Amino acid sequence: MKKTAIFSSIILLLIVSTAFIHLFNESDRPTPIPPSKQRTGDSAKGYNYLTTGDFLKSGVPYNYFLMLNGKDKKNYLQRTGKNANVGHDYNVVTNADGIDIVIPTCLQCHAQVFNDSLYVGLGNSMMDFSNISKQNNFINNTAVKAMQTFSPKSYNAVKPLLTAFQAVYPSMETEVRGVNAADRLAALLVAHRNPETLVWSDEPLLEIPEGSIPTDVPAWWMLKKKNAMFYNGFGRGDFGRFLMLSNILTVKDTAEAAEVFTHFGDVLAFIKSINPPKYPHPINKEMAAAGETIFIDNCSKCHGSYGTNESYPNLLVPENIVQTDSLLFRANYQNAQFIDWFNKSWFAQGEFAARLQPSSGYVAPPLDGVWVTAPYLHNGSVPTLEAVLNSKMRPTYWSRTFDNKDYNYAQVGWNYKAQTAPDGKKYYNTTLPGYGNYGHTFGDKLSNKERKAVIEYLKTL
Repeated sequence: MKKTAIFSSIILLLIVSTAFIHLFNESDRPTPIPPSKQRTGDSAKGYNYLTTGDFLKSGVPYNYFLMLNGKDKKNYLQRTGKNANVGHDYNVVTNADGIDIVIPTCLQCHAQVFNDSLYVGLGNSMMDFSNISKQNNFINNTAVKAMQTFSPKSYNAVKPLLTAFQAVYPSMETEVRGVNAADRLAALLVAHRNPETLVWSDEPLLEIPEGSIPTDVPAWWMLKKKNAMFYNGFGRGDFGRFLMLSNILTVKDTAEAAEVFTHFGDVLAFIKSINPPKYPHPINKEMAAAGETIFIDNCSKCHGSYGTNESYPNLLVPENIVQTDSLLFRANYQNAQFIDWFNKSWFAQGEFAARLQPSSGYVAPPLDGVWVTAPYLHNGSVPTLEAVLNSKMRPTYWSRTFDNKDYNYAQVGWNYKAQTAPDGKKYYNTTLPGYGNYGHTFGDKLSNKERKAVIEYLKTL
C-alpha cells in the first residue's frame, strides 16, 4: 500500500511537471494572433476622406498657412482647388464658422516620396523629429499669435491644434532623423484627455515617462494580412479605432469622435486596397527561384508564404527568439497607465471596440514590397536588407543623405556611410536605448550566396 502511494505521487509529480514545462514552452515559442471582426467599406470614399476630409476640425487658416509655407508646387495627389496648393500631407477643409483651414493628415507618416514619386501607404522614413525646437515655427510664429487680436475667428479655428502642439510638441524629440515619434505623440495626447469624454485637460492627467521610443513606420499595405496592429501586436479589435487615433490631436469630445469614426470603415477598405510597388529593375529569375526555396525553408514559418498559395501566420515572436531591441514592448508594461487609459476609453466601447493587449515580443511582419521599406527592424536601425540577413554587416553608427533617390538596389536599402563614432543627432547611434540593431540573426547561418539568392527572391514580393 505504501509503495503504491509513493508510485502514485511520482506519477502525479511527473504529470504536473510536464504541464509546467508545456506552459513554459508555450510562452517560449511564437504564438498565433487570432483575427478580430473588421468593418467593410468603400475604398474610393476612404481615399477621398483621407485626401480631402475633415478628420481634424481645427487647423491653420489657409491664408496664414500659405504665408508660412508658400504654395506646394508638386501636387502629387493631383488635387484641385485649394488642396492643389498644399502638400500631399495636408487637407484644406472648411470649419463650422466657414473658414478654410489646413489640417495635417495621416499621410504625414503614411506616405513617402521615393525616387521623386509619391507612394501612399509607404511609411515615411524622411521625417525629422530630432530637432523639434528649431522646427517649431508654427507655435511661436508672431502672425499666428496676432490672430487672437486681429482675427478672433481665425484664432478660434487654430486654437485646439495650437493648444495640443504647445503641450506635446516640445517633448517629442528623437535622437536621430528618420525614425518616428508616433508612440510618444499618442502617449502625450492621451495624458491630456479624459478617457470617457475625450475632453482636453491643460494639465496632464497621467504620469508621462521621459524620452521618445523610436519606430519605423510600417507600410499600410501589410495591414490587409494582419490580425493585430503595431509592431508588438497589441492593437486588437477594430482597426478603424486605431487608425483614427490622430483625431485626438484636436477632437472636442466623443460626439465629434463618433462622427469621424463613421468614415473609417471606408478608410480601412482603402488601406486594404493598396498594393506595394513592384521592384523597378530586372530580377535574376534563376537566383530568385533558388532564393524562394531557401526562404521557405528558413523564413516562411514566421513571415508567411507568397505567390499562388499565399499564407500568413500572424505570429507573435517572443523576445527570447527574436532578441531585437525590447524597449518598445517593455514600455507597455512599465507605463501601464496608458494601456489602462485606452482600455477604459471611448475607443474601447461599442460594437466595434478596440483594446490594447501587451505582450513580450514582436510580430513577424508580412514581407510584401519589403524592397522599398528600408530602413529595417521596428526601429529603423538597419539600413539594408543585406544587413538584416547578415548581422555582422550592421554598422554601429551610420548616416544617409535623405535624398529620396539615394537607394541601393543591390543590397536593397538606403545608401549609407558607416561612421566610427557618434556625432550628436547627426548619425544613427545603435548604442542608445531603443535604437539597438541587434537580434534577428536568423540569416547569419546562411552563406553569402544563399543570402544573395534570398534577397533576389524578396525583390519579387
